[in-house]
Amino acid sequence: MPLVNYHLDDVVATITMDDGKVNALSPAMQAELNKALDQAEADGAVVVLSGRDGVFSAGFDLGVMRGGGDEAVSMVRGGFDLAHRLLSFPTPVVVACTGHAIAMGVFLLLSGDYRVGADGPYKLVANEVAIGMTLPRAAIEILRQRVAPAHFNRAAILAEIYTPSNGVEAGFLDRVVEPSQVLAVSREMALAFSKLDIAAHAATKRRLREQTLAVISGEFAADL
Repeated sequence: MPLVNYHLDDVVATITMDDGKVNALSPAMQAELNKALDQAEADGAVVVLSGRDGVFSAGFDLGVMRGGGDEAVSMVRGGFDLAHRLLSFPTPVVVACTGHAIAMGVFLLLSGDYRVGADGPYKLVANEVAIGMTLPRAAIEILRQRVAPAHFNRAAILAEIYTPSNGVEAGFLDRVVEPSQVLAVSREMALAFSKLDIAAHAATKRRLREQTLAVISGEFAADL
C-alpha cells in the first residue's frame, strides 16, 4: 500500500499522507512525498498537503531514530530538506492539518503558505525539549518565521502544547474549521491562490524566507 496518495483536480494537487497510524516521516514516507511534490511541480499545480483523519503527522519514525547511525541522520536531514522544499515551493502550498502535528510534523505544518486546521482536541507541539532533545537551528528558524513573538519562546524552549483553539492566535494555523470541512476549505483556498501571478508568488516567497532557507541549508552539519 502506498504511504502517499496524489490526486490532481483542475489546478489543485492534493497530496495525502496515510500510513494507517500516525504518519511517521520515515525515509519511505519522505521519498513518496518528494515524488508527489515532483509531480505537482511538473503539473504546475497548487498543492494541498493533508494527513489522515485525526493526525497530520507525529514526526520522525521513532524506530529509525532509536536505531541511530547514518539512517537516522539521513532521515532527519531529509525531513528538514522537505521543509525547505515546501517553504520555497514554486506554487502556493495549503496544509490541511487534519489532527495532531507533533515535532517534525509541526515543522512541516509551519512550512505551508496557508494552514487550515481541524477543530478538536489535537496537539500542535514542538516537543523536543520535553523528550530530551535540543532543537536544531533549522527547527528554531521554522518556528521563528511563523509563530507569534509572544508564543515563540514558549513553543521552542518550553515545548508548550497548543491546540486548534489557540493555534491561530499562536501562529500555528491560519484558520480552524470543523474536521469534515478541512479538505473542502483547503481546496477552496488553493483555488483562490491559483489566481495569483505564480512567478511573482514564487519570487516573493523565496525573498521573504531567504534567511530561514539559508539556515535550513547551512546549519545542519553544525547541529550534528
